[in-house]
Amino acid sequence: MLYDFLYPLADEFGPLNLFHYITFRTGGAILTALIISFVLGPRLIVWLKRRQGDGQPIRSDGPETHFKKKGTPTMGGLMILVAVIVSTLLWGDLDNAYIWIVMLVTIGFGLIGFGDDYLKLTKRNPKGLPGKLKLVAQIGVAATASVLIAAVTPEPLSQSLAIPFFKDVLIQFGFLFLPFAVFVMVGASNAVNLTDGLDGLAIVPVMIAAGCFAMIAYLVGNSIFANYLQLHYVPRSGELTVFCGALVGASLGFLWFNAPPAMVFMGDTGSLSVGGALGAISVVTKHEIVLAIVGGLFVLETVSVIVQVASFKLTGKRVFRMAPLHHHFEKKGWAEPTVVIRFWIIAVILALVGLSTLKLR
Repeated sequence: MLYDFLYPLADEFGPLNLFHYITFRTGGAILTALIISFVLGPRLIVWLKRRQGDGQPIRSDGPETHFKKKGTPTMGGLMILVAVIVSTLLWGDLDNAYIWIVMLVTIGFGLIGFGDDYLKLTKRNPKGLPGKLKLVAQIGVAATASVLIAAVTPEPLSQSLAIPFFKDVLIQFGFLFLPFAVFVMVGASNAVNLTDGLDGLAIVPVMIAAGCFAMIAYLVGNSIFANYLQLHYVPRSGELTVFCGALVGASLGFLWFNAPPAMVFMGDTGSLSVGGALGAISVVTKHEIVLAIVGGLFVLETVSVIVQVASFKLTGKRVFRMAPLHHHFEKKGWAEPTVVIRFWIIAVILALVGLSTLKLR
């Protein structure tokens, strides 16, 4: 919005030329999202407490230490959604189709998560929306976004998969691109959701991944940098740097209130939306495999659940004391802050590995 209004006036007032630079507008988006989170947070938490009573239902089979969290409100993801969307609308180029597609995914998945959180609270049941209905809704949003991405992205990238470490390799998926892109978005969304089980655990890896993809989007969307690094150039995708910056700022602001002991939980409203957004950005920038590396912590958490369920159904035995993986270490006696900080360290290491793929070609 500011770009559309102010940049055309740069000829009359030179300093407004700053709005031409994605880096400047990304910095503005980070600060704006952070300020919105700080201003909105306390008011939102009071409002949520007033309406939620006992707060998010606590799993009866979960670690005993979690029962003291009873009464902590959920749906804190609303704070992230408002901060990200307002900041992106304010600092982004609204003529850019990729911005609108990623916001569609963010809002769509956020609404699904909101419905899930609402049912958990009103029915006092940790299960929320029926699993099949939730999955169908996610697939619908992701499929719509995938079709739009394929329509906007130029050939030969529109329906292809780029392989890290290989500069010229593009796997053409054709009609299989749609289910693949849907899988990436829905998988990323649910992976973040599974990771969101301890105070501050999910939001920091989300912030790290958003920062990594801010860099990736900027490089992929700049023909000079893309050619130098031998990346596949995706015209106009650099504008997603602004969105990623807004997500970094919103995540940092949310962490202020979600740090142990949490004043508010993200809920599915936040985890589904930010995970879906990261998945959509990876599809646009042709870095879906890199997302699996940068977001490797989310992958580990998801795999732990799959292995646990498969093992129990096939053998009647559990591999982990409890799934997802962070609960396993809690059951082993690790203090919650220890689990959270060590998982953050793992997220940083995986992010560095993922970023290294930009240069190793």
